[in-house]
Amino acid sequence: MRRTTTAALTAVLFALSGCSSSGSDAEPGPTVTATATVTEPPALSEAEQTQLCVDAVADVISSRPAGFDPETGEDPKPAECNHLSESDYLDAYMEGLFKSNEAALEERQRQRDEAELRDQQDQ
Repeated sequence: MRRTTTAALTAVLFALSGCSSSGSDAEPGPTVTATATVTEPPALSEAEQTQLCVDAVADVISSRPAGFDPETGEDPKPAECNHLSESDYLDAYMEGLFKSNEAALEERQRQRDEAELRDQQDQ
């Protein structure tokens, strides 16, 4: 078994090192050159960039701490909004606020529906 393993390993090494070639008169094989093309991801439209900002604002607002006071506290500006003008950011902020409020209302309604269903099942 040991001789077979040694012989097989030697044959593989000869094949890899080129010792089994027919000599220096042999013509080299074709040369293959790989070329990698790096492409930029497609740029987002202005509307898509603004929507990313709106979504980020909604996430920031939704993750406010329990004691957050919107009268005295300030939400951090998400990086997704850095490209917007102040006016456009304000519009996106208001849209994000609306989106966050809508999600909270939907969640509360879902909880009410579940509680009502449990109450009906308990009767």
